[in-house]
Amino acid sequence: MKRRRGIGRSSALAVVLGLGGSLLAAPAVADGARAPQVRWGSCPEDVVAEAAPTVLQCATVPVPVDYADPGSDRIDLMISRLASTNPDKRRGTLMLNPGGPGGSGLALPALLVARGVPASVLDSYDLIGMDTRGIGHSAPVTCGFTPDGPYLANIPPYAVDDAAVTRQTKVAKQVAEQCARHDRDGRLRHLTTANTARDLDRIRAALGEEKTSYLGYSYGTALGAAYASMFPERSDRIVLDSNIGDTHLDRDGLRRYALGMEQSFPDFAQWAAARHGSYGLGRTPAQVRRTYLTLAARLDKAPVAGFDGSLMRMYTFGNLFKKTQYPKLAQQLQALAGGDGTAARRPLSQNATADEVPSSFDNSLSVFLAVTCNDVKWPKDVDTYRNGVAKDRARYPLFGAATANITPCAFWPHTPAEPPVPVNDDGPRNVLLVQNLRDAPTPHQGGKLLRQKFANRSRLVSVDDGGHGAYVLGDNPCALNTTTRYLVEGTMPEKDMLCRAAEHRRPMSRGR
Repeated sequence: MKRRRGIGRSSALAVVLGLGGSLLAAPAVADGARAPQVRWGSCPEDVVAEAAPTVLQCATVPVPVDYADPGSDRIDLMISRLASTNPDKRRGTLMLNPGGPGGSGLALPALLVARGVPASVLDSYDLIGMDTRGIGHSAPVTCGFTPDGPYLANIPPYAVDDAAVTRQTKVAKQVAEQCARHDRDGRLRHLTTANTARDLDRIRAALGEEKTSYLGYSYGTALGAAYASMFPERSDRIVLDSNIGDTHLDRDGLRRYALGMEQSFPDFAQWAAARHGSYGLGRTPAQVRRTYLTLAARLDKAPVAGFDGSLMRMYTFGNLFKKTQYPKLAQQLQALAGGDGTAARRPLSQNATADEVPSSFDNSLSVFLAVTCNDVKWPKDVDTYRNGVAKDRARYPLFGAATANITPCAFWPHTPAEPPVPVNDDGPRNVLLVQNLRDAPTPHQGGKLLRQKFANRSRLVSVDDGGHGAYVLGDNPCALNTTTRYLVEGTMPEKDMLCRAAEHRRPMSRGR
């Protein structure tokens, strides 16, 4: 049992990257004269350790649980700061979000420093990280998830047939009921993208800024799009990297994960084919794909060391996020193909055992569910999911029968208290969209969809690269330079542009 738990947790963590009144009725932001003042101090020990050697400051900002009820309880949101040390060049604040929903962002300023964010950006902005409502140090919520429970990832398991959809339906219903039982303070229903965008504006006001710039990755693009739409006059320079396509994640958005895997897998297949002598997965990309599909079908019938076809597919999806994970994925597939249980578990050895799973496992999954289910209505008819699974199993063989499968949102105890935030194209041209052409969770289509919605306010920078995250987190000089130029100088590309693949050439020999 413990073996299965450990493997399942690794698959889940690989993919966890996380209700007020109507938009018109809810107050947009606290009166500036009454905005709380931020008092900076030391960060919690876990944030200090994660950010090291960079030293951050932390503070809290109070926000209402329910923006539609001014007298509702308050919660404290924790924010972090890496302050600009160049007053002459400082422009303002750059709020950051790593995605999710359910991802902690307190150490994100330090991560960007470690990944080489240009000094000109550090001079221009105070980098503001945060745990958004419900996450980590900001009034965390829980559904009581454990590694030995049935809910291990934000994506449903791959459904090999109709019976698998039926089994997942029972699990989804149980999970929704479990979240309702653990929601003893009634906060879960107030976790929405709209409320989090309102929180951003409270933080802006507390920092004493008339406007704020923003850099968001993955789901952070939905939050940034919502903020720019709700508060166009208070949004400065907005960068949305790895877009999900709207201000919320809905069923169509989740199903696009399968499209992203189809577009991303060829990069891995080409890489693995060039190393056939080491991993034996195929001499051509087509052979590697056939090996993957054959192995998945075999594991559906006869799992190896706790790995069934569903876990193998989920594990593969998570390891397509970065090219640096290709060797670990190839090692895993090679071991599974050989039926070697000991070797199959070896790539997971760097992860904690099931008994050492951090509390963020439960917290991240809980926030993802709450925000995703609260933001928009999900279909409740099981046949809708059954039909979607059959369709996507055929058009996206690698992963479609997982992302189209039924989720707890079909049985969520709360109906959305307001419609999803509509994209507001009436505002300054200040939204720069950055999107890799091949990205497993956020395929290029997400960038194109948001570009259509922000028709007048945005420009799209498409990057001929794979992986999740382009600016600073990627390795394309054009994407880095274009985005940095916008953040520092305000220079928006005149039109949509393509950043061609980076060329890595060996230095020329100086002699013989």
